[in-house]
Parts: sequence; C-alpha cells; structure tokens
Amino acid sequence: MPKAVATNRSARRDYQIAEVLEAGIVLTGTEVKSLRRGSCSLKGGFARVEEGEVFLYSVHIAPYLEGNRYNPDPLRVRKLLLQKRQIARLIGLTEQRGYTLIPLQVYFKGGFAKVELAVAKGLPKYDKREKIKRKETQREMERALKDSRRGR
Repeated sequence: MPKAVATNRSARRDYQIAEVLEAGIVLTGTEVKSLRRGSCSLKGGFARVEEGEVFLYSVHIAPYLEGNRYNPDPLRVRKLLLQKRQIARLIGLTEQRGYTLIPLQVYFKGGFAKVELAVAKGLPKYDKREKIKRKETQREMERALKDSRRGR
C-alpha cells in the first residue's frame, strides 16, 4: 500500500461510506513538489460532478516554498481523472438524496498523485455519539480484561 501524504481522519467518523474509488489529480509542478513534502490538508474537502467531469474543492495544498511567484492558489479547484463509466456511476450515486463525494486520502502510486474518493452519506449527530460510546466501552472492557490477566 502506498504511503499516504494526507488523510481525512474525520471522514470515517462523520460519514457512512458506501463506496471507495481511486482517481488521479491534475496538478502543476510546484503542487506535486509540495505534496511530496506532505503539505496537504483534506479537512473540509469534497468533490462534485459537473458537466461530465469530477472536480475537487477545498483541498489545501500549501505553496511550494522554493517555487516562484507563479505558484497556484492553495485552494484552487482541481480536476480529477476518472473513466467515463466511473463518472456515470458517480452521477447516479450522488443524485440520491444525502450522498456526497469526500476525499479520504491523497497518496503517490507509481509516481502519480492519487486521491481516494468515497461516496458517503452524512451521519446524524446521535449516531456519532453512539459510535464513540461503543468504542469507549469496548476499550474499557479490553483494559479490564488485560488487568485481570495480570492478576490485579
């Protein structure tokens, strides 16, 4: 598995993920150099299908420090590279009520920058709380079991 440059940690907590797919990103040279340094944030990022193409919004790729004055805007809209049948499938899925496209992580694969996109549906607040509560009780049970094995 390729090493992730950036990961959207809150995505798996805040959304119910229905499907995951990989897409290439159209970047400039200085953006690629900045990505290789790990200067990327997916927080608040999303993708949208427009006129048969998929675009990535609100993903911050920091300007390359050794770049020149022609560094692109850090929050610019970036085109994603997908096959036509994948785009058609995304159109069908995102037109359903409540589904959206979220970037889960950005990584390099074979020298090319890729983004892992998820078709997801937002979770209600009470579901998030329930999930956290379940996780905490599981952790407490494991801790108690571990202590009982030690003879405490």
